[in-house]
Amino acid sequence: MHSPWSRRSFLLTTSASALALTATGLPPSVEAATADAYEALRAKWRTLVLGGGFSPTAEPFKSRLAELGATARQLRDTMAPAAGSLWPDASYADPEPDTDQESYGYSANVVTGYSRLNTMAQAYRQEGTGLTGDAALKAGILTGLDHLYTQVYNENQARFGNWYSWQIGAPQHLLDVCVLMYDHLSATQVANYCKAVDHFVPDSAVGSYTGTSTGANRVDLCRVLALRGVVGGSSAKIALARDALSPVFPYVTTGDGLYTDGSFIQHTTVPYTGSYGSVMLGGLGMLFSLLRGSSWEVTDTKRQIVFDAVEKAWAPFLYNGLVMDGVSGRAISRGLSASDAKKIQADDHLRGHPIMSAIVLLGQGASAAENARWRGLVKGWMRRDYYSPPLSDPSLGLTSLARLKGVDDDTSVTPAAEPTGHRLFTNMARATHRRPGWAASISMADPRITYYETGNGENLRGWHTGSGMLYWWGDSYANGQYSDAFWPTVDPYRLPGITASRKPLADAAGGDWGASLPDVKWVGGASDGQRAAIGQYLKGLQSTLRAKKSWFCLDDTIVCLGAGIVCTDGAAVESTVENRNLGPTGTAPFQVDGISKPTSTPWSATLSGAKWAHIGGHGGYVFPGGATVKALRDERSGKWSDINKGGATTAIARKYLTLYVDHGTAPTNGTYAYQLMPGASAAQTAARSADTGWLRILANSDDQQGVSVPAQGFTGVNFWFGGTVGPLTASAPCSVQISEKSDGTAVVCVSDPMRAQTSLTLTWNRAVSAVTSKPATVTSATTGASLKLTFGDLSATLGATQRVTVTLG
Repeated sequence: MHSPWSRRSFLLTTSASALALTATGLPPSVEAATADAYEALRAKWRTLVLGGGFSPTAEPFKSRLAELGATARQLRDTMAPAAGSLWPDASYADPEPDTDQESYGYSANVVTGYSRLNTMAQAYRQEGTGLTGDAALKAGILTGLDHLYTQVYNENQARFGNWYSWQIGAPQHLLDVCVLMYDHLSATQVANYCKAVDHFVPDSAVGSYTGTSTGANRVDLCRVLALRGVVGGSSAKIALARDALSPVFPYVTTGDGLYTDGSFIQHTTVPYTGSYGSVMLGGLGMLFSLLRGSSWEVTDTKRQIVFDAVEKAWAPFLYNGLVMDGVSGRAISRGLSASDAKKIQADDHLRGHPIMSAIVLLGQGASAAENARWRGLVKGWMRRDYYSPPLSDPSLGLTSLARLKGVDDDTSVTPAAEPTGHRLFTNMARATHRRPGWAASISMADPRITYYETGNGENLRGWHTGSGMLYWWGDSYANGQYSDAFWPTVDPYRLPGITASRKPLADAAGGDWGASLPDVKWVGGASDGQRAAIGQYLKGLQSTLRAKKSWFCLDDTIVCLGAGIVCTDGAAVESTVENRNLGPTGTAPFQVDGISKPTSTPWSATLSGAKWAHIGGHGGYVFPGGATVKALRDERSGKWSDINKGGATTAIARKYLTLYVDHGTAPTNGTYAYQLMPGASAAQTAARSADTGWLRILANSDDQQGVSVPAQGFTGVNFWFGGTVGPLTASAPCSVQISEKSDGTAVVCVSDPMRAQTSLTLTWNRAVSAVTSKPATVTSATTGASLKLTFGDLSATLGATQRVTVTLG
């Protein structure tokens, strides 16, 4: 490994000559101290980029370093500086520079050029690459830097294509290379590259917390400004970067950022914990680490909100190493890229691993207790990720790999088990439900949260992912359900859990960047933290479809109800019970009411009066009272380029087993009802179906939907309108969930998903002797033969659940 950065770095901090430095008037000792400070930051950043604490001769690092060297050698040998390109396959010479999709591609190639130079610089600085300190590689890097500066990334160039390429993508890689190659850069080169960064990323880029300067983008911009200060020796730039982070920390109530319920939004309307959220978490971890102990340390006390969010916002969406697709926006379409020579398919696991690494890094600046808990979480996720072990992740950088290996090897860390419980994220229309052996997630849309996000030619067919998609995973099975080429091969009109019209939609229907929002307000629910009643008033994207959908999340099942399903599109309307990805060969056994069905493909059948069904190795489905359900085994083929313009064009195929309710082409009051039982055996599914008193459907209409499960002391009702359902009467629309406990108490949970009720009265026809605790919004409570609760302004709680604890009579 090369020696620490030399003191000559000071001579490059403000001008090309030592004489200019003496003009500052600073005493020599102060000048030297300043030089040492920048030098220390460069050394620290080099460690953050390259990693540390691992042996280059030990696996998995030895192989990864050799691979890095081979890649860098190939890049060195194929570099061919010419007008309009640094590599022949990455032209940035846009013949019509503007902001259309074609120009996006040209601007992306500016980033590609700097990214490749970054790869080469890492191979030059890392031990064990076979190119450590290689003179020809160094010459190629310096030639490439000057070429890109002269040709395209300089203070006189007007930007074209994607703003991100000029303000984040290119300067981040450029500045990384500057740090890695600092000892080999002349004062003129440093000055030139800094002028280019200043041109594209002026101080005004963080002047206001709006537009493209919020959330993860703001953190990225701060990284650029901080590194610009580190490379160019500007204390003011570093201080600006530090101070510009502060707007990221506070909780928000609208738009981009973190919410008190753990929601994270980017692009104004998109749940993005798993993608932009990952970038923000990783970026903050690096900047906190870079500046810690320096005179520019981040000391804003509100940074604790970010630390709190590790367990409130990110952990709920991590399961066995994967991050749930429902909070990854258009990133779900980024599978196999056409330009990826390594042919690494991105998926929910590969998106989860960098978040785990970021949590480890962030923990270094958190409290000892937080750090210990987080390391336990990460070790647990790592140990359970049998589908895609993080230490074998081919896309994970050496730095992240080293962090995770350190946790895995730390014998003082006990792997944390997956928790059980329910989390309702009302501010991004998402929910997660975790039980022993499985986890599930529900994705919805409302006037604040888009149906789906498309943009940059990505996620072209994600139209119905916000139409009540119900994801689920097992603890030791089906962790690759949505990882194994699911998105390019699944029928986008039959995503599990959704109700949708099969009216054909154009690619990117509804507009880019989450532009399309349903004009419905009743979306959300109530939860006591273990169970929940959730509902979505659904309006179809570019469709006349309307439906009321409810999910009641219980101990071993999710009860799914649908009602009021109407549509005049003239196309078939379907509610998809399940659409399991069975892989390339999938022959999972399937039985209905105890009768085995064919395992061959293709196969289809209409199951009339079906009471239960079971997919071997997955789980069971119960249809209370019997239902007519269609079943289908088919092989579906597709290409990543079908859903992402930058995707690979190679056709791939997967086999699916689909269950759906066909509501016809013009339903006027369609309904459905079923129980999802993840991991249940066929015998358990059959027994649940035979126990006809276990589940009581109290209502399933356009006005209300509700169920009770006496064995679990559960009652849940979604009042689309006020009225009476079973033992409950509500004066206005609301969601209610009641859990009766074995200790003679009950918890009554109420919310107003519409965020509109200034007064609500709920009556529970149940003998209650006392109200033992209540929120401030309960203005009065009457007990006796029935419980009557009158709530004040629920609209002020923004859809949050109000919990009232009572003692039963």
